[in-house]
Amino acid sequence: MTDREERTTSTSPLPHRAAWRAVARCVAVSLGLLVRGRLRSPRTWVGARVRFADGSTSTIYRETVVAGAVAARPCALVVRFRLRGVRGRGHALFRAESLLNTPLFAGFPGFVAKWWLAADENGTYRGLYEWDGADRADAYARALWRVLALVSVRGSIAYTVLPDRHRDDLLALPAPLDPHPAPAAWWRPVAS
Repeated sequence: MTDREERTTSTSPLPHRAAWRAVARCVAVSLGLLVRGRLRSPRTWVGARVRFADGSTSTIYRETVVAGAVAARPCALVVRFRLRGVRGRGHALFRAESLLNTPLFAGFPGFVAKWWLAADENGTYRGLYEWDGADRADAYARALWRVLALVSVRGSIAYTVLPDRHRDDLLALPAPLDPHPAPAAWWRPVAS
């Protein structure tokens, strides 16, 4: 498959009202998951370095999964953004604080798992997710856009939906290393 055939992207967030309603519902559901002990933080992939087709490299610093969640219609989602005004030690503070952001995504319909990636050498953060359903992944990413826009550099938010792909496949079966990477391939993990 070519990149064009296997992925979908959108360049527009949900309308404000719809996005904030979706985030509010998500927070309520996330709190229920926390109370029932269904949100877990395995350390299997923590510390793994991931190289992307655009030449950047990042490290997985946290993983979040919903215990017992299975993707009947697997879909990988890759999100990126650059934080406004965060430099040096600010990145370590953001990584520590970001645990508090879990209720902003874990309760969205179809969420299964997320790898949190530290800022790469360009200051870009990524999240690699598994969702049950490409439509659900797209709806989440378009709502998340409104939250990220509050703290991100304008124009730095992007996402890619990869239908029929498990998140783990992105690292287990990475794309071959391209000696001439395209900037548009920021989302694709590659073999080193």
